[in-house]
Amino acid sequence: MKIISWNVNWIRAILKKWFIDFFNQEQANFFCIQEPKAFEPQFLKEIWESWIPWYNYIWHSWKRAWYAGTTIFYKENLPIIDKNNTFWEIEHFHTDGRITEVEFEYKWEKVVLLNGYYPNGWTRADGTEMLTYKLDFYNNIIEYTRQLKKEWKHFILTWDFNICHTEIDIARPKENQKSIGFLPVERKKIWELIEDRNIDVWRYLNPDKKDTYSWWSYRWWARTRNVGWRLDYFIVNKEFIWNIKNMEYMTDILWSDHCPIKLELK
Repeated sequence: MKIISWNVNWIRAILKKWFIDFFNQEQANFFCIQEPKAFEPQFLKEIWESWIPWYNYIWHSWKRAWYAGTTIFYKENLPIIDKNNTFWEIEHFHTDGRITEVEFEYKWEKVVLLNGYYPNGWTRADGTEMLTYKLDFYNNIIEYTRQLKKEWKHFILTWDFNICHTEIDIARPKENQKSIGFLPVERKKIWELIEDRNIDVWRYLNPDKKDTYSWWSYRWWARTRNVGWRLDYFIVNKEFIWNIKNMEYMTDILWSDHCPIKLELK
């Protein structure tokens, strides 16, 4: 089984850059998208019927165009149990379109795939402070994963976490000590999540590997020089790690400021 996750930073733009070929070539069982920045009717009108009719999907848009959102495409033949995008009906999270969720059966057990776009924490254009919102989002995710474990469900978290966990995850750690996305108070939330018997898959498989990133600024030739941040993760509950075959950062795919990430299960 293959799961691909990607912050595309506007799906209608990357459709012009061989995204369809990439999608069809990979044939992932699940394709998780963050920041499509499009309403569902736009997507249906422009691409759905023409190139992925063998997939179903769940879509979660924000209330205004050109912002946030998430979606999961999944193959029709998968043993899907449930799908959801309400984010527990917490209004200020739900209206940002930040979560899509699919529960499926894998090796006779229940697994919840959570696809999310975390708040970046910067102040919004209207002056709204967002760091508190971001930390609250993390608190709710941690509590939700605890609830899933109480229900004897495994989970796979995949998203743009908008936080570098440790210094090995960022090209310029000293210069970014006071930058949103690398603040101690943010990084602590990743520790809380992982220390709750969960695993950052990439670091589990590659504990000392450096210079692997998933986001690069569009400025100063950052991607060419590989001056990046590892913001995109797969995190699973500890008991599920034995089902992981491999994980990859697909850094050769250039059509967004993020690269796709790929998880393969045994």
